[in-house]
Amino acid sequence: MRRRVVITGMGAVTPLGHSVAELYRRQVEGQSGVARITHFDARTFPTQIAAEVRDFDLRQFLGSDAARFEHAGANCRYALAAAQQALEDAGLLGGGVNRRRFGIYLGTGEGQQDFFAFISLIGRCFNPETQTVDTRQFTELALRELHAGREREQEPHTTVAHLAEYFDLRGPNYNCLTACAASSQAIGEAVELVRRGEADIMLSGGSHSMIHPFGVTGFNLLTALSTRNDEPTKASRPFDALRDGFVLGEGAGMVVLEELEHARRRKAHIYAEVTGYGLSADAFRITDSHPEGRGAIACMADAIRDAGLRPQDIGYINAHGTSTQVNDRVETLAIKKVFGESAYRVPISSSKSMLGHLIAAAGVVELITCVMALRHGVLPPTINYEYPDPECDLDYIPNVAREQRVEHVLSNSFGFGGQNVSLVVSRFRD
Repeated sequence: MRRRVVITGMGAVTPLGHSVAELYRRQVEGQSGVARITHFDARTFPTQIAAEVRDFDLRQFLGSDAARFEHAGANCRYALAAAQQALEDAGLLGGGVNRRRFGIYLGTGEGQQDFFAFISLIGRCFNPETQTVDTRQFTELALRELHAGREREQEPHTTVAHLAEYFDLRGPNYNCLTACAASSQAIGEAVELVRRGEADIMLSGGSHSMIHPFGVTGFNLLTALSTRNDEPTKASRPFDALRDGFVLGEGAGMVVLEELEHARRRKAHIYAEVTGYGLSADAFRITDSHPEGRGAIACMADAIRDAGLRPQDIGYINAHGTSTQVNDRVETLAIKKVFGESAYRVPISSSKSMLGHLIAAAGVVELITCVMALRHGVLPPTINYEYPDPECDLDYIPNVAREQRVEHVLSNSFGFGGQNVSLVVSRFRD
């Protein structure tokens, strides 16, 4: 008999606020976190807007310990703050539990390269006559002038290492980077570790920030980003006929996953139960979903089956809903294939309409939104839904939140490269 896994703590740092409560409240109110980019001068870029984390200070969460992470990337600092919230929420910052049975599984993206120092060095070593860079000179200057700590922080595995060391998590330790599905996959795999008895508690989630010149350039080259620069708050418009691409976001989310009996012995507060996990690959293209949605269909069906449910038992879907033409059409098709006639009755919304796309951190933040909707009986809307698309004809909770009590919710995350993850969370029942 597999062990049951419940959520006993949550934390978030997002463009809509630095706490779970603020994140959920502002989504229910239909607020947008999208504005002009301030992290760098983006005036010459096709896309000049993003959903940035504003007014963030790690000292508000770690106090004087924040100085230890002076050279850490934004992704790591966001993760530390979200983890501090989640562990405090779960009552796990002190002792009292076996730290060897307490692990960490993240879906965290790479850190930010010291772009401006790197480009400055390139410029100093560039020979305009030969149109080449003197690599020997570059190496000599780089060894002298680049900061070893900041260079190390580019690696995605450093975040999970920092969190394990700082919070003394000595159990299983993993990080996966499966693009937009990363933190959802991390949660699913962490759930499996607890189910199988390899850990009693797992801290899981993810963090990412790609709002830097390399990140924006890469997605612009893929023509994946919205260029609605004159209307930032209207740029992310999932399922709307006039959608023109997604909006980059950043941030972190963390959840504490705990074996039910372990949580009961601690008298822990239980938010919800993770009941289903589905995972699949499109095996199609790096940047395009399979046109028939075969990967999305498979992972949704597997997650619902894993939860011991039928499609009609799902009361709300938090869609991947990126605001790209292909994703929204294919996800709609996949939902119809899995849910049949009940597809037209299940409420669906996209948090990305307000948060932008947090890439590796998107899945966990959207799962936290699902848990809050489950508990409070208010489903967040899809904002900027103004012009119906005949190919996207389901109930996307347009523009205004909806009061509706639900028992089971489905959260979808579909990543570049064809990685697909669906998670089911359910109201906890003894």
